[in-house]
Amino acid sequence: MTTVYSIGEVAKQFNLSISTIRYYDKEHLIPNLQKNTAGTRVFTQENLDTINIIECLKKSNMSIKDIKTFIEWCETGDETLQQRLNMFQQLQQSVQGQMAELQKTLDTINYKCHYYTQAVADGTEEYVKAGHNV
Repeated sequence: MTTVYSIGEVAKQFNLSISTIRYYDKEHLIPNLQKNTAGTRVFTQENLDTINIIECLKKSNMSIKDIKTFIEWCETGDETLQQRLNMFQQLQQSVQGQMAELQKTLDTINYKCHYYTQAVADGTEEYVKAGHNV
């Protein structure tokens, strides 16, 4: 028998609110989501895999509208493979650009951590200011 999960279990696993998961269902972002005889949503591993990719795409700043298009392409089948590849290639470039910007931010933060560690050790900023830019 296939293992199924409740909406509460899924919400906890993905750190999402139950209302967010219901929204995904309402927007048809989770294909093949079934309900039991009591009308309660039951989630399979396939559904969890879909939610995982939705969350990945959201973290990459993809809109729900575009995520929905991707899900529709998946449901359409092999004839949309090129569109899906193009989408992920564009997403890859976008995320790499975001990561480069974040690396610059982290470099500045690391510099300031070193700067203030030295200032605290010296008991003053005077010496680190003399040798570095603030």
